[in-house]
Amino acid sequence: MSVPLLSEAVTLAGTEKETAVVIFLHGLGDTGHGWADAMTSIRLPYIKYICPHAPRIPVTLNMKMTMPSWFDLIGLSPESPEDEAGIKRAAENIKAIIDHEVKNGIPSNRIILGGFSQGGALSLYTALTSQQQLAGVVGLSCWLPLHKSFPQAASGSGNKGTPILQCHGEMDPMIPVQFGAMTAEKLKTIVSPQNVTFRTYPGLMHSSCPQEMSAVKEFIEKQLPRV
Repeated sequence: MSVPLLSEAVTLAGTEKETAVVIFLHGLGDTGHGWADAMTSIRLPYIKYICPHAPRIPVTLNMKMTMPSWFDLIGLSPESPEDEAGIKRAAENIKAIIDHEVKNGIPSNRIILGGFSQGGALSLYTALTSQQQLAGVVGLSCWLPLHKSFPQAASGSGNKGTPILQCHGEMDPMIPVQFGAMTAEKLKTIVSPQNVTFRTYPGLMHSSCPQEMSAVKEFIEKQLPRV
């Protein structure tokens, strides 16, 4: 089965036998290359890192300009209308990557799904609507799409016991940290509350920082130990 996102994705192979996978999704207007570079700085030798590129689509929020985007964005507040069909389609495309890795011999509980901003949002949504049980989920500077559809939308999810690491910059001008905090509280109503870790970083805007990347590395090492 061909998985369109996989053939184009930036993949960092393990330097020894691969026993785990991290799939990381970039933010709006970006590509997988930026996060592949970030992953290189925290990589573990037995893990394969997959950083797919979002398709290029017109984005309502940016005056319909065409750019890499996992789904259309209409606004960035908790009450903004959302591209429900696009979000669900994007989640299916990410589930296809997970299924492909499982067919290739990596059990889903040895796979972490993560992302930044729109990519983090898609990671949360995909994990919470997926039957495949993952090792963990990482959401950086993000939100939960279609939040009003939960917890019902997660009724068949295999990830109600899956650890979630959510990180956010306290000075984020795009996705305010309050939106991140609301998201963390919402997640605690969907999954076991003790599995949700929400960390904030003083002075950090809509980006990442070394302390955050070291928290991500620690989370990956803990959830995907060497076997």
